[in-house]
Amino acid sequence: MIDQAKPQDADIIMPLMLSAIDSIAYTLSGTRDDAETWRILAEAIRQEGNRLSYRNIIVDRRDGGIAGVLICYAGDEAERLDHPIRERLARDYGPEAAKALVPECQPGDFYLDAVAVDERYQGQGIAKALISAFEQRGIEAGCARLSLIVEQYNDRARALYKKLGFREDGLLDVSGGSYTRMIKLI
Repeated sequence: MIDQAKPQDADIIMPLMLSAIDSIAYTLSGTRDDAETWRILAEAIRQEGNRLSYRNIIVDRRDGGIAGVLICYAGDEAERLDHPIRERLARDYGPEAAKALVPECQPGDFYLDAVAVDERYQGQGIAKALISAFEQRGIEAGCARLSLIVEQYNDRARALYKKLGFREDGLLDVSGGSYTRMIKLI
């Protein structure tokens, strides 16, 4: 069942989110300490007004748990949503840590920040269902285009996105990695 995440889902969402965002988690937390990264990002999920907020997370609930997650938000809101993260990074780790958080989307986009499905549920259409819910949110938000980034080496994800109507739209360096930007007009 596709549903809105709740603050109390944070610790269940975390492993899925971390599998999707990989090293970007360290940029968002400001530290490479795994326990501290978990604490910081789980707290961000529980809060409002930031890119990782539960309000920006769609989940697929199955068997009393969460089988998949998708984080999304309007590109027009990206700067506002990143502001509290940048403030915390600057306060706790200095201005360079805050500068390392780069915009991943553009104004006018409805941005798919991360999507992940628990290994036990892969191959059951959960990612497609979450992406469909994401597209519907983009339409409801009045955005002109959907966007996402995918790791250069992730051919499987790139093929899925192409099958769903996304096309490549350049490269973006994020957290020391090179990503392909993909867009879909809506």
